[in-house]
This record gives sequence, structure tokens and C-alpha cells, in this order.
Amino acid sequence: MEDYQKKLAELMVFAGQQGASDLHIGVGKRPTLRVDGNLIALAKEAILNPESVAGLVSALLTPEQQDKLIKEREIDLAFSYEDKIRFRVNVYFQRGYLAAALRLIPVYIRNIEELNLPPVLHEFTKMNQGFFLAVGPAGHGKSTTLAAMVDEINHKRMDHIITIEDPIEYIYVQDRALIDQREVGFDTVDFHRGLKSILRQDPDVIMIGEMRDPESIAIALTAAETGHLVFSTLHTNNASQTIDRIIDSFPASQQGQIRSQLSATLVGVMSERLIPRISGGRVPACEVMITNSAIRNLIRELKTYQIDLVVETSSQDGMISLNRSLAELVRNKEISLENAEMYSLNANELRMLLS
Repeated sequence: MEDYQKKLAELMVFAGQQGASDLHIGVGKRPTLRVDGNLIALAKEAILNPESVAGLVSALLTPEQQDKLIKEREIDLAFSYEDKIRFRVNVYFQRGYLAAALRLIPVYIRNIEELNLPPVLHEFTKMNQGFFLAVGPAGHGKSTTLAAMVDEINHKRMDHIITIEDPIEYIYVQDRALIDQREVGFDTVDFHRGLKSILRQDPDVIMIGEMRDPESIAIALTAAETGHLVFSTLHTNNASQTIDRIIDSFPASQQGQIRSQLSATLVGVMSERLIPRISGGRVPACEVMITNSAIRNLIRELKTYQIDLVVETSSQDGMISLNRSLAELVRNKEISLENAEMYSLNANELRMLLS
């Protein structure tokens, strides 16, 4: 067991040194890192057999977590190595064998400027009430963006911040705010129970790790409606799709009420893509929708398909379309045109902007 703990520590430290975002462990493969979006097998490491993968996984898990893994066939957890490196871990079975994906979580929470995010995000951290969503594909910085925004509130406001996460990712160091971080399966039995009780805990700011079902969304909307600032994430591509996804997740009989709540409480949506930089590393391209009276009307009147046009034509209000963000990165020679087109949702429009 000690040998596996030592090997796991070596792999984790090496992943951190290489600036990897993920470490993958599986049978029949060498340990593999994801660096700047690319998978790199570690040529100096041996190909892993079932025994070595089981040993490495057992070094990650407590006895209770091992029991849960056997029963449920997968498990999410957070794992820290000597308080130096922190990981969000998913252990699962594939073709009968164990495997694990470890996402590196920086110990230091970077701010909006350090992450190259749009300065308009500062405005959302000043609000006392409303519902803000960070959206985009998995692994493109949603949790990191929300951590920067929540930590800004921590340093500037005497608020009570409560997070519900599965598992806890970033650890906040309490400053001006009072912070409670609750982990599903550890601090609360399940996501729904934790969310149901959250309004009884006197929060000012609520951060929900992910909008995973209609019940989570309904509680988030109610919290925003009753005077709280609520942050969360969703796996959607842009603002209009996000609004449609939220409304469509409810039965037809409830959609009118949800549409009304959403138009009243949604303050903004930021969609993010991390794109390979020409000079190395990755840089964010962002769409930012700020919910103004025009967008509230479009949500109420079932015209979400027109939201993209409002975002495109409202740069004077601080809104940013994804294509304008991509075009600026291309003009500044931060990213290649080829990559910009790959991540654009409308490549023809992008080419017109650049011409």
C-alpha cells in the first residue's frame, strides 16, 4: 500500500509541475496528463495493470468511499496531497476494471484579471440579489470563474456565503465574509436536502456547484427571488440555449411560472471557452449576456431565439458576443483563426467580423 501511495504522490506532484489540468489512470495505459487541452501519455511510466490501478485507487479512497464505489460503481470526491495540490476525483469502472480521472484544482484562487476574464464580471459581484450562471463545456473554466467571483465578494463584503458542492473544489480563506462550504455526502446527505435547508441558514450569497435537475433550478430561482445572490453553472453553449434548457427541464404546466421567475431574477450569463494560445497555455473567449429590459421581455414572450442578436448589438451596455471575443483574440494574435473558427458557434459571422 505504501508503494502505491508513494507512486500516486509522484504522479500528482508531476502533474502539478507540468501545469496539467487532469491526470488519467486506467488499465492497459500509461498514466496520462491533459496539458493545454492535449492528452500526453507519460512515456517513462509503465503501462498500468489491474492490480496497480486498484492499488492507486485504494490510496485515494477511505474505507467508506471504497464501499460506496463497489455499491454504486462510481464515486466523486475531493483529494488533497499535503495541502499542496488538490484534486477533484471521479473513480469509475470501465470494462470491469477500475479507472480514475483527477482534475487539478489550484490552491490559490486567481482573480478576474489574472484569469483574463471580462472586467464586466466585477459588476455581478456587487449585486445584492439575482441569479448568475457560468456556462460552457466541461473543463472550460466555469468553476474557476465562479471561484474568482465568490472570492471577490469574500474580500469586499461582510456577507454570509454558503456553497453546496459535490465535491468541494476551491477552498476559500475567510476574509471579510463569513463562509460555509458544504460537501454532498460529507456535510449534507444529498444535494437536494442541502439545497432545501440552505435558506434557513441565513445566507446572503449562495454558490451551487451545478444546476443538475429541475429541483435545484427551482430552489435557486426561489432563493434569487427572495433577496439572495445566487451563482451556479450549467453545461450549455450560450445564453439563449441556457434559458431554453432551464425552461424545458420543467413540465409544460410549470413552464410559464419558471419563465416569469427567470425573467425577474436572472442577472447575467457568461459562456466560456478555453482556447489554445499561440504562445502556449490557454486563454478564455467569453460571451456575456447582461439581463436588461429587452432580454427580460424576450424571456417572457417566448422569443429567446432573439437573445443572440441583443447580445451582439449591446456592446455599449457591457455585453460581449462569443464571436466578438474570438475576433479580438485573433486580432491580438493570441489565438489562431483556425482555433477561433473551431470554437465559434457561427464561423461565417466570425469571418465577416474579421474581414
